[in-house]
Amino acid sequence: MTRPAARSSFTCMTAAATRPSETLLHIGGEMLLPLPEGALWWAAERVLVVSDLHLEKGSAYAARGQMLPPYDTAATLDVVERLCAALSPRTVISLGDSFHDRAAELRLPAPYAARIQALTGAHDWVWVEGNHDPDPPAHLGGRAAKSLRIGHLVFRHEPTGEAGEIAGHLHPAAKVKGRGRMVRRRCFASDGARLVMPAMGALTGGLNVLDAAFAPLFPEGLMAFALGGERVFAVSAKSLVPDVANGARWRL
Repeated sequence: MTRPAARSSFTCMTAAATRPSETLLHIGGEMLLPLPEGALWWAAERVLVVSDLHLEKGSAYAARGQMLPPYDTAATLDVVERLCAALSPRTVISLGDSFHDRAAELRLPAPYAARIQALTGAHDWVWVEGNHDPDPPAHLGGRAAKSLRIGHLVFRHEPTGEAGEIAGHLHPAAKVKGRGRMVRRRCFASDGARLVMPAMGALTGGLNVLDAAFAPLFPEGLMAFALGGERVFAVSAKSLVPDVANGARWRL
């Protein structure tokens, strides 16, 4: 499922520099590059996939009296803009829950709306329907889809376990035990036939990949690919540990 990257054709471009990635994912006969920012790059089709941006989550919580810093949308857009500038994708697929709720467009400051419009105007931008945002704001540009098929791959928000599926929704995270300490990172979850993307939103949390929610999707087990500062790391199954004991669950 993973193999060394060929420097000439598969390159991980981050905001800081261009760096070769040591991790490639083979899904549905296609080679896909997971990026340390949490996005996925399909070089052969020049497709950039982002998932679970949850724009305006901070303002949603503030409206309910929980005062979070109101900078999550700007921080998330910063990352997406840098990736688009570095990779020049032909198509950008935002894999659902791009906005935290249906009223997000009403709270979205005009400068942020302009930044989104610039992105959707520069690329073939696809808003995949999510459970938080079934109807993306039309005035922000782009096109909406319940799901999207390109070749042998299918892109949708909620995973079904279909072969060739690239999905989001579950916000996978890996908790790793090593060298006397625990580290918890957002991650990609895959078994070589299907992939669940990490959430990219600045204020989004994560569900441990050992949670029972992942079991029906990966009946033969999964591998976690954790986000590092400069690249993505494959995590051995024996290094993964659960967050909680006694079957406690966290739900999105």
